[in-house]
Amino acid sequence: MNYSDTIEFLYSHLPVYYRIGKAAYKADLNNTLALDEYLGHPHSRFQSIHIAGTNGKGSVSHLLASILQEAGYKTALYTSPHLKDYRERIKVNGEMISEDEVIGFVGKISDKIDSIQPSFFEISVAMAFDYFARKNIDVAVVETGLGGRLDSTNIINPLLSIITNIGFDHMDLLGNTLGKIAQEKAGIIKQNIPVLIGESEVETTDVFIKRSDEMKSPISFADKLFSCRMEDHYMIDGSRGFKLRDLNQNEEILGQIPLAGDYQAKNIQIVAAAVKILRNQFEFTSANLINGIRNVVINTGLSGRWQVLETKPLIICDTGHNKPGLEYVTAQIKRIKKKKLHIVIGFVNDKDIDPILPLFPTDAVYYFTNASVPRALNSAILKAKALTYGLKGEAYNDVMSALNSAKKNAGDDDMIFIGGSTFVVAEVL
Repeated sequence: MNYSDTIEFLYSHLPVYYRIGKAAYKADLNNTLALDEYLGHPHSRFQSIHIAGTNGKGSVSHLLASILQEAGYKTALYTSPHLKDYRERIKVNGEMISEDEVIGFVGKISDKIDSIQPSFFEISVAMAFDYFARKNIDVAVVETGLGGRLDSTNIINPLLSIITNIGFDHMDLLGNTLGKIAQEKAGIIKQNIPVLIGESEVETTDVFIKRSDEMKSPISFADKLFSCRMEDHYMIDGSRGFKLRDLNQNEEILGQIPLAGDYQAKNIQIVAAAVKILRNQFEFTSANLINGIRNVVINTGLSGRWQVLETKPLIICDTGHNKPGLEYVTAQIKRIKKKKLHIVIGFVNDKDIDPILPLFPTDAVYYFTNASVPRALNSAILKAKALTYGLKGEAYNDVMSALNSAKKNAGDDDMIFIGGSTFVVAEVL
């Protein structure tokens, strides 16, 4: 098989969550453990940092990997989902796994695929761990999928566990209260391994403290260690300045981040706290922290986070897709100076959008669309639902038709925002 055939095989033969949703979710680690044993337990042959959370875990993973690279460490990065190329999920020092490696791995375990019927995600994790073990890396930054306790990545024994935050998302799988969701995410907390929580919240703090006590794991909260404020103005290249303060030493660090979303302030607090905790295992300088944040796009290839695509008109996309993430995004959209606002949005059909749609401004022109994945919510249904919240516009059968219509209607002083679903952003990129 060539690369295209291999990827098509993975999509067509394995349950893929981002295409079919809940049916692809495996509520145990049996397949993961079977694959790990078959491959000779690759997860035990490298050091790792484990990152879970409702929002921010992707950005934090990329930022931390970038900082480690700046410090001179050979750093692997596992994230999901991908936006354009499957190989984005598996990187070493910012370079994607090669097509030949993907082909070779699938061929190597084809018998096991037939016998245990793993999911797409389970195969991807196994591929990443096998690759990392063979590349003689110094450390891997590993992002969970949608959960924690039963996530395929949760066989690693990391140097540090990080949980960015807890919000309402995937409630059908993780629970319908913040406490229940926190319990699932807290499943990555391991015996005697330090854990860093991004935000101290009334509904979840006790859950994390209880779990860390049970595991005898030292626990820290990033927002008790650092505060970060994003500067109001944008640089010419679209980046923003930030002021990071060490709350214990009352020291201030100034820097720039190419990810201009307001929500990045919390992510910067988390990576700064993580660097502080990891100083026992790695040598970091302040320059490594500052340069790692500033060079994250160059070092790791991160994209889709408040990304400026064009300036006349201003076109911005963002992968925020749940209520906590979109609260930040829509608040920032409203603050941007523009003559007229055009919004290209689509969602998946298993997402509860009733709490989400009221966040969007009613004075914008909407271009309702659906990405080309089976889970996409039909644009006509979205249009009708959005109208009940005062959001008016037209429905389009595909993402590019919606975007091209928005571009045709927008003047140089207008703004076009693209989002709602990661898959909508992926098709634009």
